[in-house]
Amino acid sequence: MNFNFEEHPHQRLNILTGDWILVSPHRTKRPWQGKVEAAAVNKRPAYDEKCYLCPGNERSDGSINPKYTAPYAFTNDFSSLLNDTPHGEINVNGLLQAKSEKGICRVICFSPRHDLTLPQMEVSEITQVIDLWKAEFLELSKNEWIKYIQIFENKGDIMGCSNPHPHGQIWSQSSVPVEPKKETVQFAAYYKEHQRSLLTAYLEEELKTQERVVVENEHFVALVPFWAVWPYETIVISKRQVQYTHQFNSEETLALAQIFKALTIKYDNLFETSFPYSSGIHQAPVNDGEHPEWHWHMHFYPPLLRSATVKKFMVGYEMMANPQRDITAEQAAMKLKELPELHYLSK
Repeated sequence: MNFNFEEHPHQRLNILTGDWILVSPHRTKRPWQGKVEAAAVNKRPAYDEKCYLCPGNERSDGSINPKYTAPYAFTNDFSSLLNDTPHGEINVNGLLQAKSEKGICRVICFSPRHDLTLPQMEVSEITQVIDLWKAEFLELSKNEWIKYIQIFENKGDIMGCSNPHPHGQIWSQSSVPVEPKKETVQFAAYYKEHQRSLLTAYLEEELKTQERVVVENEHFVALVPFWAVWPYETIVISKRQVQYTHQFNSEETLALAQIFKALTIKYDNLFETSFPYSSGIHQAPVNDGEHPEWHWHMHFYPPLLRSATVKKFMVGYEMMANPQRDITAEQAAMKLKELPELHYLSK
């Protein structure tokens, strides 16, 4: 019997974190009798008087939103990090360790429309979201105690989103969190040895075969990474190596908006539902010197596995050993690539 990546269990290395992933493609044949989720609700009003993110509405802390007409940002009323946290630290024989963490958490409303997710927005409107990310990042980075700024979106209640109004968040904090810290180590090691970006080298290999590429334009590539964990996970990588989002010029910003729209439309079209995911931009730490090794990229982690109602659970082996997936990265990329770039609700 000859080994076959499409049939036999194997491990793949995540070059960004150094972690290994177990791939079990033969398991896609198993029947599913487990939990079935409720399908996402596609129809929502353009304005919801009970929504605390809609323009002009009262938020939970009593603040009133302005009647905004473009992407809007404000400090989270229930921030996980606070900028007035006093310094504190404990260390008991190296066994019990804790230290205080300061931060500023911002909310980004993508649109005044309660019913528009990214794939349903115009490219020009998505460009405005990216421009607001840039402005927020630059403003937050002026605080010298801030060392990392994480921009992310949780889409859909299946991903823990507490409000259906399309929005994302920005958490800035006084230390570099676990995942970006892992990536910094990997980037730095590769750069030290090769004097070039790890993702530049990786992208060259992916573009040779196009096997896992889903969407591409002149400035960005969206692909299913070789080491993907989530069933339809993708990563967006800039063709030009930059460390931060605000370094993209106007042409690149437009191209990034086009990639976002095309990719998220394909997600929605896959199971003809408002496709849930957690996405996040990874960029270099701030107020921490230069990082010539860093390369901007963005992760999309969608949980849906077989349909709009069956999700991938990270339990058991994934929690106790290491991540595992059934469908291969190549199979997922092929499915996504073949989908139309016209949203199914527009037909």
